[in-house]
Amino acid sequence: MISKSYNQEWQVGVDVGGTNTDLLFLNRQTGEYKVAKLSTTSDQSLAVIQGIESGPSPVAELAAVVHGTTIATNAVLERKGARCGLITTRGFRDILELGRRTRPNNYGMTGSFEPLIDRELRLEVSERLDARGRVLLPLDEDEVRTALKTLHELGAEAVVIHFLHAYANPVHEQRAADIARNNWPTGFISISSDILREVREFERGSTAAVNAYVQPVLSSYLSRISDRLQEAGFGHDLLVMQGNGGTLTASAAARQPVQTVMSGPAAGAVAAAHIGQQSGFDNLIACDMGGTSFDVSVIVGATPSLSAEKDLAYGIPVRVPMVDIHTIGAGGGSIARVDSAGLLRVGPESAGAQPGPVCYGRGGTKPTVTDANLVLGRIDVSGFSGVVQAENALSNAQAAIKKEVGNPLQLDTVDAAAAILAVSCNQLASAIRLVSIEKGHDPRDFALFAFGGAGPLHAVTLAAELAIPQVLVPRFPGITSALGCLISDLRHDYVETLWRPLADIDEDNADRILKDQGETGQRTIVDEAVPVDKVEIFYEADLMYQGQSHVFRVAVQSPGFSSDAVAESFADRYRERFDIVLEDMTPVLASLRTTVIGRRQDLTHSLFSATQSPAPGEAPATRMVYFNGQWLASTVYDRALINSGTHIEGPAIIQQVDSTCVIDPGATAKIDSAGNLVIDVLLHKQ
Repeated sequence: MISKSYNQEWQVGVDVGGTNTDLLFLNRQTGEYKVAKLSTTSDQSLAVIQGIESGPSPVAELAAVVHGTTIATNAVLERKGARCGLITTRGFRDILELGRRTRPNNYGMTGSFEPLIDRELRLEVSERLDARGRVLLPLDEDEVRTALKTLHELGAEAVVIHFLHAYANPVHEQRAADIARNNWPTGFISISSDILREVREFERGSTAAVNAYVQPVLSSYLSRISDRLQEAGFGHDLLVMQGNGGTLTASAAARQPVQTVMSGPAAGAVAAAHIGQQSGFDNLIACDMGGTSFDVSVIVGATPSLSAEKDLAYGIPVRVPMVDIHTIGAGGGSIARVDSAGLLRVGPESAGAQPGPVCYGRGGTKPTVTDANLVLGRIDVSGFSGVVQAENALSNAQAAIKKEVGNPLQLDTVDAAAAILAVSCNQLASAIRLVSIEKGHDPRDFALFAFGGAGPLHAVTLAAELAIPQVLVPRFPGITSALGCLISDLRHDYVETLWRPLADIDEDNADRILKDQGETGQRTIVDEAVPVDKVEIFYEADLMYQGQSHVFRVAVQSPGFSSDAVAESFADRYRERFDIVLEDMTPVLASLRTTVIGRRQDLTHSLFSATQSPAPGEAPATRMVYFNGQWLASTVYDRALINSGTHIEGPAIIQQVDSTCVIDPGATAKIDSAGNLVIDVLLHKQ
């Protein structure tokens, strides 16, 4: 709850999705909070500013603004980035197109690939280093100047400098960058060794290309928000979520926007881990279902799983640390249709925020998952935050479902709506299997953490399908990612490739590399001027056996790096994974890594526990809801009025401003001490 008192302790987390923009205002001192949800605008910065200005505190008195965004991700997926140029080693202009000899489709010679940088904009210059970083051919600086001039004349807005073996010695890239800074008018210059000091030329080049491709777009977007905040008197740096679950300043994000890829979903995973741990669930399958997409991540030991690389699209890998999230185009706004073969399809096309589902009354004519939920009694459109109550919402949704799905499949309206949900839930379950079962995790050992505006609607059905015994729904599922923005720490990751047999590693040199990385991270956090309680540094090494291509990551000690201790840790990790000991194989140290984390003030999630009580004698309402082929009278609860410990039996509907949770027949639920909803799922014996 909030009062009218203003002070310097209000902070706001902002998460922008394809359909809605979610904001959480939080006062860490008093425990006051406010939730806001707006429809995402075509210029997303407008909804962000509008939402911030609607808060309980003047913008000038806000202590922090933290933003999770999918601008960088969407720019690549929708091919709406900048026109880029590439300057590379002679003979290697096509490395971004050749890739790893994969193909768009596993079966059949079909599909196509369009690189982010056109071939005419990929220019070569004379220079060459060997794999140890020794100069074989000096950099031709005149050729660099000529290439920059040519790229500018061809209309390039950003430029990538990517030389062979620059991970071993960045001297040529750094000199080319110095020349570019004096000759490139926009200042958008991406240096591959600055972004990724790691072996594998294609992945390093692709990561740098993504950085350059989205840099003008994200830089302009963040500048618009920062300028409006400064005009309103905000005296701090705007903070931006990273894909690794940490934050960095807007100016740093503008320099390396590739770090913000998948930052919105990463914020949700961070919040899920924190909330789950507080409620006693260290192992979670986190499912974020919004209006456009469904994001799944696995949390083990209260820590989101990280991946070193992610393919944003076919042939476009991004090799930076990020939370391992699998995304499919399945959300509340996913459009249902019957294809030419007579099969019911749901998504990936989405109605988005404009025009939105039919029941929104904004001109949408195609039925969506949200329309199906309305027809089956699972949601009440009058409770939609940010949506003006539409006249005839139910009848319009019924008519659209009957026309687009029921008639082609010869089903009545209710059965057609149920079929839409069945197909959608099957897609969601498949996504969960991909990140759990297919990666060696047994879903029965996890709880399902459901968030996003649409996540709790389908959570119990999904859990029953996958034999997951419990579901955890946070106090405000629709703004969980915004909460993740507020509780995320500052984080910076560094890597340097060595690629030498572990026995040949100079231990003092390894300590020096790790020390330099740690000190760089500490200086960066100090320069960001964001208050932190403490700074923690973690050291790791990537290793493999000679002849292999995939690495294992193990923690290492520094100072005091010990090759023998690292070899023992690697052997233990390898034995744990493959149940085999390879005593005669030679361990190879691929890379050294350092993670520097600035811990921000801890957040007490129990601030969100229920603070209201229903009026004496007031009984919850009921309405008819369709479950498994029959209409059942279901109790309808207001989430804000449910006290801790209250026992709820399904069928039931729990409504709140940012989401609706469906409790299926046979399932039971209660509110824990932190205000989270814990649901025990009725599992059928197989």
